[in-house]
Amino acid sequence: MARRENPEINAGSMADIAFLLLIFFLVTTTMNVDSGVSKKLSEKPPEDYVPPVIKEKNIFEVNINRNNELLVEGVRMDIDELKDAAIAFIDNGGGDGKIDEGEPTGPCNYCKGEQSIKSSDHPNKAIISVQSDRGTEYGTYLKVQNELIRAYSDLRNILSKERYGIPFPELEDSYKDDRANLELKKKVEDIKTSYPEIISDSEPTSSN
Repeated sequence: MARRENPEINAGSMADIAFLLLIFFLVTTTMNVDSGVSKKLSEKPPEDYVPPVIKEKNIFEVNINRNNELLVEGVRMDIDELKDAAIAFIDNGGGDGKIDEGEPTGPCNYCKGEQSIKSSDHPNKAIISVQSDRGTEYGTYLKVQNELIRAYSDLRNILSKERYGIPFPELEDSYKDDRANLELKKKVEDIKTSYPEIISDSEPTSSN
């Protein structure tokens, strides 16, 4: 009597199915992406460093309490109003160029603000101070930071169009594509220097 051989199982098709399932899950699975704000941490100052004297009017105070409520210069404000308020402060241009905070900057001849003596002297002196609470939701903090960054972006964009006839994002992209172009580099630095992004984050407070 002939000996019967055990039938073999063809596993090739199973491998193909497993591979297709792997691709399916890779394509359809959503990944959570952490949101954040790009920040460059300041270097530790030398021991003999003497901080400059800053006028109170050159500081724009933004406070976020534990209930995610926004107070700007002590006044309750909605987040969607923050960008315009920040622009008015940064672009005020109320200084006369006198030496009272280190080196003089001179009057701001490109600012379009009200030139109020009660607001910032110059964009190079305008400091935005953000104070949050340990109970503040991170999403609210990010929205506040985003509106402040948008304020600087809008001001840079307007000035770039006036001086060079091109929106600032396009000017930056042109320089990124041609790093050796010294003229483009000078233009980008000119706009950034005219409206430097000065946002200071204070240590979060603890409320009971």
